[in-house]
Amino acid sequence: MRYFALVTDYDGTLATQGIVDEDLLQTLAGLRGSGRRLVMVTGRELDDLQRTFSHLEMFDRVVAENGALVYNPVTREEKVLCQKPPEEFVELLRRRGVDGLSVGRAIVATWEPYEKIVLEAIRELGMELQVIFNKGAVMVLPSGINKATGLKIALEELGISPHNVVGVGDAENDHAFLDLCECSVAVANALPMLKKGADFVTSEERGAGVSELARMIMDTDLRELEPRLRRHEVPLGTTADRKELSISPYGASMLLAGTSGGGKSTFATGLLERLCERGYQFCIIDPEGDYQDFEAAVVLGDPKSPPLVDAVVRLMEKPAENVVVNLLGLSLEHRPEFFDRLFPALLEMRTRTGRPHWIVIDETHHLLPAAWDPATVAIPERLHSLLMITVHPDHVSKAMLSTVDLIIAIGADPGRTIRTFSEALGETVPPVPDVELEQGEMIAWWRRRNGSAPFWFRSLPPKTERRRHRRKYADGELPPEGSFFFRGPDGKLNLRAQNLQMFLQIADGVDDDTWMFHLRKEDYSEWFKSRIKDPDLADAVKEIEKDNGISPEESRKRIREKVEERYTGEA
Repeated sequence: MRYFALVTDYDGTLATQGIVDEDLLQTLAGLRGSGRRLVMVTGRELDDLQRTFSHLEMFDRVVAENGALVYNPVTREEKVLCQKPPEEFVELLRRRGVDGLSVGRAIVATWEPYEKIVLEAIRELGMELQVIFNKGAVMVLPSGINKATGLKIALEELGISPHNVVGVGDAENDHAFLDLCECSVAVANALPMLKKGADFVTSEERGAGVSELARMIMDTDLRELEPRLRRHEVPLGTTADRKELSISPYGASMLLAGTSGGGKSTFATGLLERLCERGYQFCIIDPEGDYQDFEAAVVLGDPKSPPLVDAVVRLMEKPAENVVVNLLGLSLEHRPEFFDRLFPALLEMRTRTGRPHWIVIDETHHLLPAAWDPATVAIPERLHSLLMITVHPDHVSKAMLSTVDLIIAIGADPGRTIRTFSEALGETVPPVPDVELEQGEMIAWWRRRNGSAPFWFRSLPPKTERRRHRRKYADGELPPEGSFFFRGPDGKLNLRAQNLQMFLQIADGVDDDTWMFHLRKEDYSEWFKSRIKDPDLADAVKEIEKDNGISPEESRKRIREKVEERYTGEA
C-alpha cells in the first residue's frame, strides 16, 4: 500500500455550505476501515468548526486556523504553532470599521474588501504578518504559517511521511499543503489555478468528489494515477540521445552489478542523495561499512558493536530518519542470519507505514546467496523500491533476482554481467551493446518491458565526494576473497589478514622469507589497489617493493608507516 492518509480541506471540499453529506461520512468511515488515516486541514477557527461539524472524532488530526493550530480530537489536545497578532492590531482594525472580524488562537480573519485596511494596518504597525486569501476570506497569520506548516506537524505526530499522503482541496490557500502531499487532488469545483497544478481533478464537486477519491484509494491505491506523478521521479543519468533517465520513487526493483572498482558505490551514493533531497526514507544494509560516512543517515552498528533489529525499526518509525545498518561488528557467517531477521522486519514496517521507501542491500551475494531459502521470509510477489548491489549476480538468490525490474551493469564487462544475470534465471540473454565503459558510464535494461533492449547511459555523479570509510579496512572483517593471505614461497602457510590491523600484526610476526616472497611479487601493493581500493597507498607501497636493496625489517617499518598514516590513526 502506498497511501496511508487522506488529507482534506473542509469548506468547498468536504462540506457544502458548511454541511457534510451523510453518504460521504460513510465512505470516510470505510476509508478508515481500510487502515488509513484521516486529517482535516481548514482555515476555520477550531471553536467554529466544532459548532459546525459534529464528527471531528473521525479524523486523526485537525489542522485549523490555516495551519496555526493542530488538534487531536481523541485527547482534545491543542497545539498552537505561533503567537497570535497583538491586540493593538485587532483594535486598530476595529477602529477602522472592519466588519466580520474574528480572532482565533493565532489567526485574525475578515472578508474582502477589507484587505486594503488590513495591509495598511500591518504596514503602519511594522509587524511581520502575512495575508492569505481563501475565496473571499482574508486571513492574517505570522509569516511562514500556512496549511503545510500545520500538516507537517500533524503527520509527524502520526508517524506518516508526506510521501504516503493524498491531499484534496478547492481554494487558493490549499496550494501549500497540496504541494506537500505525494498526490495532490482538486475537486471539480476548485479554482482553475488549483486544478491546473493538481495531479488529478475529480469528476464530481465538493463532497461527492472526495467520495470519488476515497473510493479510488480503497479500490486501487491510486495506481492509475502513477503516470501523472512524474514530478517525483528520481533522475539516474542521461542516455545517448541526451534524454533524462529517471525512475519512479515507488515502483522499480533494481540490481546494480559489475566488477569491483566500476563505480557501484558512487552511483548508489548519488541516487541516495537525490532520494534524500526529496524526503524519501531509506535503509541501507551495509555489510562492509561502505556507507559509514553518509551524512544524511544515522549509522547503527560499528566494528565492535553489532546493530539490533529492534533499534533499526524504532529509529525508522520517524519518517525523516534514514538509517545505515553497519554489519562490521558481525562475523561473516552471522551476517546472513541477522539479515534474515532484519529484512522481514523492514517489510512488515512497509506494510504498516509504507516505509522505508527504499531498501538498499549492499554486497547482496553475501546476504542473499544463491542457496538462500525464501520460505523463511514472506516476500511480496513484487518488491518495489529495492536496490541490490553485487559483484556476482549469479551468486544471488534466484527468488530475489526474479524481482528485478531494472538491471544496471557497470564496470569492465557489462555484457557478461547481464548475460550472467539472465542465465541465472534461465531467461533469454538480450543483445548488449559492445562498448567499453568509462567511469560513470553504464548499461541499463528494463527487463520486464516487452521489446526493451539494453542501452547506454551516463550516470549523475554525487554532489559531494563520498569519503572513504577507513574503519572498514582498518579493523572490520573483509570477506575471504577480499582478505590477504600470507602463504610463503612454498605455500605452506595460510595466514589470513581480514583487515589492515591484522595485516600489520601478521607482518610483524611472519618469517622474513614469507614476508620478502610477497614483497618481491608486489602482492602487497596489488592487494591495496584491488581489495582495499586505495590506489594512492598502492603506489606508495609499490615504490618500497621496487627497492631491491631494502631489508625485511626496513620494508616492514616503511609499509606500516604508509598504512598507519592513512588508516589506523583514524580507526
